[in-house]
Amino acid sequence: MAAGKSSALGNANDESLRQRKPLNEPAGSYVTEHGREMDKKLEQHETYEFGGPWGVAAIMTGFPILMYYLWICLWFYDGKLVYPTSTEDIKPFLARMWGHIAKDASPNAYAWKVYSGNFFFQLFLALVMPGYPQDGLPVPSLGYKTLHYNCNALTSLYATLITSALLHYYNIFRLTEIIDNYGHLMTVSMIYGFGVSLITYLWAVMTGTAIRMSGNFFYDYFMGAALNPRIGPVCLKMWAEVRIPWVTVFFLSVSGACKQYETLGYVTPNMAFMILATGLYINACAKGEECIPQTWDIFYEKWGFMVIFWNLSGVPFSYVYSVVYMASHDPSKYQFSTAGYVFIYTTILVAYYIWDTAMAQKSHFKMQTQGITEFRKTFPQLPWNTVKNPTFIQTAHGNRLLTSGFWAFSRKPNYVADWTMSLTWGAIIGTATIIPYFYSMFFIVVLLHRCTRDFERCSRKYGKDWERYCEVVKYKYIPYVY
Repeated sequence: MAAGKSSALGNANDESLRQRKPLNEPAGSYVTEHGREMDKKLEQHETYEFGGPWGVAAIMTGFPILMYYLWICLWFYDGKLVYPTSTEDIKPFLARMWGHIAKDASPNAYAWKVYSGNFFFQLFLALVMPGYPQDGLPVPSLGYKTLHYNCNALTSLYATLITSALLHYYNIFRLTEIIDNYGHLMTVSMIYGFGVSLITYLWAVMTGTAIRMSGNFFYDYFMGAALNPRIGPVCLKMWAEVRIPWVTVFFLSVSGACKQYETLGYVTPNMAFMILATGLYINACAKGEECIPQTWDIFYEKWGFMVIFWNLSGVPFSYVYSVVYMASHDPSKYQFSTAGYVFIYTTILVAYYIWDTAMAQKSHFKMQTQGITEFRKTFPQLPWNTVKNPTFIQTAHGNRLLTSGFWAFSRKPNYVADWTMSLTWGAIIGTATIIPYFYSMFFIVVLLHRCTRDFERCSRKYGKDWERYCEVVKYKYIPYVY
């Protein structure tokens, strides 16, 4: 198959464009010797990121403190950012903050039972539920072996929904209690984040499976030591990315809606929006789970504190501050006009469509390079989720860089759409408080930093081919803007 017209890709005689192979030729067969040498370099620790050992130590200390602070402001101070009123008030202020944590965020029995119950229930489902078989990308550190994945997040999601509905209906476990124990659950999630990170680090070191190590404990603990940790057939990295954060986020939204219904007799359009938003996200992750093995997170990122803590604690307890606010405040503080509701619902649906289809286009393209031409059909299948006859640049490394679909207009169209959705998660409470906007403000910093890391890695990996790609796909994020 031709990679595309010369008018789209530049000079067709360029060496990087002459090295094309059929799109459906298995990927492992075309990684060149040059590509293998580059992969060896990329599998070695070269430079510190995130400010090195001191920087990651500050992140691991500061982020949990920030999570507690924002929750306290939201839950006890009407969403206002509180601070000491004078130097004399610093110690009393810190004492007040600690008092809130000690009383309303202690790791009590309820929080251990609920968080641990969900954690191990999701792991049990991942082990036993039927799924869709999918091979990942060839892993350089494993001699370009492709790992097998049993993608059963969708059946596990259905099992979770049915189980939770039955437990709630028969008063065994009331969903309304989740939001009331937000602080307690958050603390337990943090303990899990630190603990699982340590266990995984030690396991990788003791079994000799650690890669890209710097030699500094704090930095390696943060970045991770293991690339592909598993329990039986379950890839723990993919399991934690899909099952824990988004299940928790969704049920926090459902809990907020249940609490509204019990106290008000109805669910506000704002809270219904959060159920829609979190429901779309968790369903997208589950229905398209077979695309996740093709992503940077699974293929390259190690499983350390940076990823583990974020999945087990950071995402679920810092992304839905709007739900926390709505569950504890009168609807008059965040009501919109009809036009306002139409606008924000339309915005998230459009952004979701672009995000979902852009991700599918990229993942399906990577699957096609592995010889996979039939894709899973799960609800909802959106139009244009697969690009027919895609154009791409064949690199000297052996990989192909997609230049079709949404990826013809932007190097990261999925990130733009994803961030837009995050903005609506805060905007759904209007200007009542700035705290629910933390998700979008933090997320854009993460995405920009992540893109910098990704683009630098691609530049080292592909060299002149990356320069050619950047000439074809000129805009990093927003087409015709930036």
